[in-house]
Amino acid sequence: MSQATPDVEHSPEDTTPGARPARALRTWQLFLIGVASAALGLLPWLITGMRLPLQNLWASETLPDDMPLVLLPFSQYFLSLIASLLVIGAAIAGLVARSTRSHAPRGGFAMLLMGVLLVDVVAIGQTATTVGGGLRDDDWSVVYLGAIVAVAVAGVAVGVGVLWLIARAPRAGAVIGFTIAAILSAGWLHALMAPRGPAFAGDPAWLWDAVRWVPAVLVGAAIAWGGIETVGRVVAAITSLALLWVGPTLITAVSAAAGTRVLAQYPSEMVDYGVGVFRMALTDPGLVIPPIVTAIVVAAIGLVARALFARSATARRAASVD
Repeated sequence: MSQATPDVEHSPEDTTPGARPARALRTWQLFLIGVASAALGLLPWLITGMRLPLQNLWASETLPDDMPLVLLPFSQYFLSLIASLLVIGAAIAGLVARSTRSHAPRGGFAMLLMGVLLVDVVAIGQTATTVGGGLRDDDWSVVYLGAIVAVAVAGVAVGVGVLWLIARAPRAGAVIGFTIAAILSAGWLHALMAPRGPAFAGDPAWLWDAVRWVPAVLVGAAIAWGGIETVGRVVAAITSLALLWVGPTLITAVSAAAGTRVLAQYPSEMVDYGVGVFRMALTDPGLVIPPIVTAIVVAAIGLVARALFARSATARRAASVD
């Protein structure tokens, strides 16, 4: 009786017991890779000049160019960007870790993770300290800063999960990690293309609009890479499509609610407004169907190409034996 192939992958050392990789990475190198990956994730914000966005609760009237320098854009209008900056950096680290895991020493993943967390903690700490020192001395300022810090910490937590899934999980889990990063990639790319906002996107204009399709294409590519040979991978593919449906809608709802200044002092009404936007966007065919169809088409093309490549490789091996 044949058995289904388990959803696991083996690195080269699995097939050659006792053999060391030809070019084994050192733990300090993986630490630096983690630092560099997290810093690369922050790139869209770093190239803006890092001026803190104007704050509604700032203690003194200040011009935009006189705002302090910070490592993260703490503002209720930049919540999705904060998450994107932190998660994309972690995803880059995870991708590098998965690509080099056959050369990684014992404890290498932990050092890579420490490098990412070091940058994230420094960025959050420096920004929170700077913003806290400039806000008004009242309860609303405390609540505001606490909420922004909570969003940033949540972004770090999601990033750690994405990093682990991409770097260490079987393909089914890695597909989920890639999907989460893909959903946040549009905001990251938009910020990279136009650091000062959409009004400064420049030419060609179609490129700015094309970025909205990047998450769907990346999700489809991730599904094709993961395959659908096992139950776990099929579940991962379906879950990825569900995340592609819900994720952007959730980002839209949170951004809309948090960016509505008139509701800032009415949390319950802000939540109700966000829920309303979420429900409306979740059931809007014009918003929901195109990206899901795009992801399915890309995945189908990738799966067919993968099957043809595998068949061709099998035929070549058979011919060489003959």
